[in-house]
Amino acid sequence: MSAFIAAIGFGLASGAVIALASLGFTLQFGLSNTLNIAYGSFITLAAFLGYGLIVLGLDVWLVMAVIALATGLLSVLYYRFFIRGLQRRSVGLGPLAIATAAALIFIEYAIVAVAGTDVKSYGLTTGRTLHLWYFVWSSTQVAIILLALALMAGFQLLLHLTQLGRALRATAVNRTLARSCGIRAERVTSFAWLVSGLLCGIAGVALAMTTQAFDFNLGSSFLILVIAAAVVGGIGEPYGAIVGGFLIGITTELSAAYWSPAYSDVIAFALLIVALLARPTGLLGGQARRRNVVT
Repeated sequence: MSAFIAAIGFGLASGAVIALASLGFTLQFGLSNTLNIAYGSFITLAAFLGYGLIVLGLDVWLVMAVIALATGLLSVLYYRFFIRGLQRRSVGLGPLAIATAAALIFIEYAIVAVAGTDVKSYGLTTGRTLHLWYFVWSSTQVAIILLALALMAGFQLLLHLTQLGRALRATAVNRTLARSCGIRAERVTSFAWLVSGLLCGIAGVALAMTTQAFDFNLGSSFLILVIAAAVVGGIGEPYGAIVGGFLIGITTELSAAYWSPAYSDVIAFALLIVALLARPTGLLGGQARRRNVVT
């Protein structure tokens, strides 16, 4: 029983990071209908940029904020000059996804050219151990969970209580109709990519903080969990991304505890396949349009 509780605790901690990254990923898809495989390389880039700043002696939480802003801006530039450029040339969804996969490879090997293939580590202590309810977490894990929950709550408040949030929802549901109502759909979409980049940067640094060592494959391997979470929850559905992230985190940690950590990705893909067979729209897919939220 103790192993089960411990696995649930670790699953909540890892699920918080997956949920953050998945929320950013599904936001990109919902606003621009783009399966951005290069999202994984931005996670890697965030982790390596964070490493460079931590080596300079900066506080890790300050580093997280700086890297989030940097990846947010890079995400907007990537959308405006790469994704939007291809869309203007009427590139189909399949070729566009392949192009983003090529961008992932390019960015990751650009990182290798600068940082090398050596394994990196933030070298941070996990902090003191905290016993909360039946769970045992480090103070770093608790901080990341609370930060993730705060960011998710903030995003939902933005989405439902602000004019910009209403513009986001309208653009996602029907871009053409949104334009006819005076909404600047291109600016709204760029803002969505800015937010997704911020979430990606935070997730990348948080992932590196909780990983003893990482290399240039960090983001591409983590992307498997992110996509699985988005699909299981309902691709393009923010609530689904959050639920899917925690579900994937808990399930993979349980499989690691009772089976083998080597099969975590296999379990994630198994959940993805089961979700597609049982409910192709995902656990919360199809709810968004009826509730008038991003889809």
